[in-house]
Amino acid sequence: MKQGDIYEVYLDPTIGSEQSGRRPAVIISGNLVNKLVNTVIICPLTSKLKNYHGNLIVKPTKQNGLPKTSEVMTIHIRSISKERLRKRYGSLNKSEFNQVVESLNKIIKF
Repeated sequence: MKQGDIYEVYLDPTIGSEQSGRRPAVIISGNLVNKLVNTVIICPLTSKLKNYHGNLIVKPTKQNGLPKTSEVMTIHIRSISKERLRKRYGSLNKSEFNQVVESLNKIIKF
């Protein structure tokens, strides 16, 4: 599992407004961390497009393997156990991944 890879994840159980259920998610943690620890940092995707400012909208391609156009929900970033990862869909391209990072930077900026 590498940075930028998209996996099907199981996020239940959740509390409150956390993203839940079975859904695609992109791994954003770095490759070295992904090798060394039993968790990964992800951003879940949703096919119910919200068009939140700065969120990446990803159309299905052979590279990403997504079944539907999806939005990367950067506001719902979280660390999960690798046990929650199921099948690998594919990966974002470098430009798309950079857009996710840009969106995350805006969220954490002072």
